[in-house]
Amino acid sequence: MFRCGLAYPRCRWVMPLLLLFAIIFDIIAIAAQSGWIEDRENTHYSSMWKDCRWLGEESDCSSLMDQSWARAVAALMIVGLIILVLAFIICAVSMCTEPSSGPLIASGVLLFIVALLQFIGLIIYPVNFNDRIFEGEYEYTWAYGFGWGATIICLGCSFIFCCISSCIPKINGDEKIDYCITR
Repeated sequence: MFRCGLAYPRCRWVMPLLLLFAIIFDIIAIAAQSGWIEDRENTHYSSMWKDCRWLGEESDCSSLMDQSWARAVAALMIVGLIILVLAFIICAVSMCTEPSSGPLIASGVLLFIVALLQFIGLIIYPVNFNDRIFEGEYEYTWAYGFGWGATIICLGCSFIFCCISSCIPKINGDEKIDYCITR
C-alpha cells in the first residue's frame, strides 16, 4: 500500500528553497553590470542602470537613471525584490509552525504581486529600449533572463501557495487519508 496525497513533512522546505532561488535570481538581475541587452557586434550593451558603447578599447557609459522609464523599471524590480524577501520570511516562518492557510495565502498573494510588478518592469525595459536607444540587432543576455526566471518562479509559487491552502485539513490530519491498494 502507499499513501496518496501530500508528503508535507518531507517536502515543506521545497517552497522556501524555490523562493530563495528567486531572490538570488532577482539580485543577479538587478545587480548585473554587464548588461540586459547587447548588440551582436559586442560594441553596445545596456543594463538596468547604464548604457555603454565600446569606442576602440574604451567604453563610453551613460546612466539610464536620467530617463523616467528606466527609473520606473528599477523601482518595480527593487520593490518586487523587497516584497519577495517579505514573502520568503512569511513562508519560512509558516513552514516552521503548524500549517495554516493564512500565511500560505498571504505568501501566495505577495508572490503574485511580485510577479506582476516584475512582469511590468521586464516589459517596460525592452519596449522603451527599442523606442529610444535601438540601433541595430540586439540580444537579451543572461541577466535579463535571470529577471524572467525569478518572475516565473514567483508566479508558480503564488499559485501553489494559494492551492495548497485547500489541503491544510489533510496535511494536519483532520481529514481521512485516502489509501490505494495496488496488487
